[in-house]
Amino acid sequence: MQTLISENQLTHPKLLKDLYGNSKKNVSYQSNRYEKLTKRFFDLYGSMPVRYFSTPGRTEISGNHTDHNHGKVIAASINLDSIACVAKANSVVKIFSEGYERPFIVDLDNLNLIDTEAGTTNALIRGIASSFDQKGFNVGGFSAYIVSDVLQGSGLSSSASIEVLIGTIFNYLYNKGRIPPEEIAKIGQYAENVYFKKPCGLMDQMACAVGGIISIDFYNPDDPVTNKINFEFEEKNYSLVFIHTGGSHINLTDDYAAIPKEMKKVAVELGKKYCAEIEYKDFLDNVGSIRNKISDRSILRGYHFFKENERVKNQINALSKNDFRKFLSLVNESGNSSFKYLQNIYSSNDPHYQPLSIALAFTEDFISQKGQGACRVHGGGFEGTIQVFLENKFMDEFINYISRVSNVFKVLNLSIRQTGTSEVIIN
Repeated sequence: MQTLISENQLTHPKLLKDLYGNSKKNVSYQSNRYEKLTKRFFDLYGSMPVRYFSTPGRTEISGNHTDHNHGKVIAASINLDSIACVAKANSVVKIFSEGYERPFIVDLDNLNLIDTEAGTTNALIRGIASSFDQKGFNVGGFSAYIVSDVLQGSGLSSSASIEVLIGTIFNYLYNKGRIPPEEIAKIGQYAENVYFKKPCGLMDQMACAVGGIISIDFYNPDDPVTNKINFEFEEKNYSLVFIHTGGSHINLTDDYAAIPKEMKKVAVELGKKYCAEIEYKDFLDNVGSIRNKISDRSILRGYHFFKENERVKNQINALSKNDFRKFLSLVNESGNSSFKYLQNIYSSNDPHYQPLSIALAFTEDFISQKGQGACRVHGGGFEGTIQVFLENKFMDEFINYISRVSNVFKVLNLSIRQTGTSEVIIN
């Protein structure tokens, strides 16, 4: 019979620095977290042999809304994750998730698309299982209890973390963990696009799956080029900070869908399907004529794509040369472009509500007073978080400063996690 987790069992490397950091405080916190996870599983399903899985959230470091037009990004996994306690079952997936009263139940004998499930967790589970089946991988039932500290609606990809987690469970329970993380990411994206019916690129799932800091070139989205970037922000005495403004992405699907749609209008007018297939010079030479056919916002979002895609290359180069000052300058440029040209800071449907604008304005002011640092919108935008690179010595002062701006804003001081989605071996 499986017993609950004790602190001295958390000795496997995957539970130390690579996942959570190796401080005694972290080990104690995670020990308690996994123990509660296990106890809740036993309360729901009974005592039985179980396995554990962890998938991180992600941060987009560069490349705001470039991936869905086959552009380039820099992304990284973070030290917040979704974890699951799991046992094999027959042909049914049953998942209880913290914060939800009822379980999500999917019978794997029916993997067909069910339109009425769109927008639900059941749709994601069924879509992931269907993609496994279509690709010739094995699927089977399991019982699980899941908890996550990746905040929903925060821009840290709580949904992608869960998608990749479910795919990872299928991978290890029924495919011996042989499916590469990049393939698990593609399966998660398929489920979100086709079954959940939400348009999204592949960056979120890829960063959650692969781990560490990575650059991704989506020019060929069926086989994106992923490379690790060896860089430690901590070595520069800088913190990777997020301000969660308290908003949610839940009702913003139309705002997100408009961005790739409008960028693609630029590409179509220039005889291509995606902006990555176009040189900036061709865009510049033809902008006057295509402006008569598409909206000015489409033009501006296309402009953002071309400049942001080049910026990613320059940031990869800056990090490889250890030119951190140049990197920070480019982060600020990215934020400026997202606000003015991409226009994903607030919804045009509610211009009076602008928490991201407020957070950016006052954070920029703080950074300008200190003389070093950077900030930008983080992730999809419109709601959620901004990203801040700040010297460690200013952290306490900054937290006090931003709390005066809004008592709703929550400051998250995070770090890069070097390990992507994985089974967690507990001795």
